[in-house]
Parts: sequence; C-alpha cells; structure tokens
Amino acid sequence: MKQKEAYTRLTDHGIKPSVQRLAIMQYLLTHATHPTVDDVYRGLCSKIPTLSRTTVYNTLRLFAENDAALMITINEHRVCYDGDISAHAHFYCTKCNKVYDIFDEVSPLLKQDSIAGHKVTDVQLYYKGICNECLEEAASSDEVK
Repeated sequence: MKQKEAYTRLTDHGIKPSVQRLAIMQYLLTHATHPTVDDVYRGLCSKIPTLSRTTVYNTLRLFAENDAALMITINEHRVCYDGDISAHAHFYCTKCNKVYDIFDEVSPLLKQDSIAGHKVTDVQLYYKGICNECLEEAASSDEVK
C-alpha cells in the first residue's frame, strides 16, 4: 500500500519516479521518526547497495523543493525530513534529540497567501524544549536518589 502511496506522492508533485526515489519516499511514509539523510541512507543501503548518501541527500532536497516532503531545519547541525505534509507543528527535544509531530497547533500554520504585504510560500513552526519522556525519566531518577 505504501508503495502505491509513494508513487502517487511523487507523480502528484511532478517528480519522476525511480527505484531510489520510490524507496526513499516509501521510507519517509513508513518511518514517522523525522529521519535525517544518514537515517534514510542506513535504512535503505542494505536493500539498495548502489545507493549513496549523495543520492539520498539530493533526493530528499528534491522532495522538499517540490512539496512532496517537509524539510525541518532544527539547527545548523540537524536537518530532518517528514513524509507527513499536512499542516502541523513539531517539537524538538533538546535532551534526547527526538522530533515529535504536534497536530493540535494548527492556527499559526493555516496557509495564507500573504501576510503584512509579503507573499507566503511556506509556514513552519516548531517548539524546542524537553519532551515528556525525558521529563518522566528525570523525575523517576530523582525519586531513586
């Protein structure tokens, strides 16, 4: 099912499907972990031995440029990708480095054609902090002391 979804996503966004592109899109659609280029490469290199990091990098950039995937720039050292292109925010945990989808923060993400006279082409919102898992872990380790 995800293979057909991957094919449709590519063609709907004007991207010519290839074996590598289909595999990378399918990976994004089946791994809601906001993978980096290296994550995608490691996940696919055993299945596609001819795959290179450069191909993964260029393909993910192509997807983002054509709105087939989201590119989330956390900082200058971390860029990750999201196969879910619906309007939603993200939360980045500064402790465990996980990125979480936040679907109930929609209002700032509503697509507007313009704002303050500027043409809007993209809206991204993400929060930084400590996730609930890390907070719970810290609280339980404090209880042990």
